[in-house]
Amino acid sequence: MDKKHWCEHVPKSVETSQGDKVTVLWNQQVQTDRTVTNNKPDIINRDNEKGTCMLIDVAISGDINVIKKEAEKFLKYKDLTIEIQRMWNVKTKVIPVIIGATGTISKAFRKYISNIPGKYEVKELRKPTILGTAHTSESTNVKVQ
Repeated sequence: MDKKHWCEHVPKSVETSQGDKVTVLWNQQVQTDRTVTNNKPDIINRDNEKGTCMLIDVAISGDINVIKKEAEKFLKYKDLTIEIQRMWNVKTKVIPVIIGATGTISKAFRKYISNIPGKYEVKELRKPTILGTAHTSESTNVKVQ
């Protein structure tokens, strides 16, 4: 993947590592035995070797609502977390990745993303958010000061 055009990358809906150790579902509904209203987090990372599952949900919010939005994500996926733990017999947790429109993050943000495999620099995660906000402001003739 060309690093200059990473934002154009569209992942496959299901990626499985060699030996079925890790399965990553992107933008997929989870079929459950019981009715669960919110059953489609942005990313599901199931590690069969460790017996864990992460429900990763990403959002850009107003700066003042970052902490509120994180709390909403935990509540939104509570029932799905319980169902996945029961059906797949894995320890499941919700990982909210919420960044404010001007790059604001919560105190817990680094802790949340540390659970996601790989290395991430917070400034690299903030950059597309800030650029997107600037682009949106520019295209709607709103001046950001």
